[in-house]
Amino acid sequence: MIYRTAQQGWSAELSNAAIVRTSDDARALLAESVADDVGAVGAYIAPVEVKDGKIEPGNLREQIRSEGVTIGLSVPA
Repeated sequence: MIYRTAQQGWSAELSNAAIVRTSDDARALLAESVADDVGAVGAYIAPVEVKDGKIEPGNLREQIRSEGVTIGLSVPA
């Protein structure tokens, strides 16, 4: 997983992700992300929770994805 940063770049760290608070800002950020179809494919808006200054996934899908693969792989990931 990668996340869009406030500097319009990409990061593998959720703590570097751009966080917006309105749907209009989220749609604008998504439009910029989709336009960069080389840096990331299939961009979408994902909720987060900010707890004690720490950013955590805000829905079950992202919580599961943040833990890594959920099946055994025949080769190292």
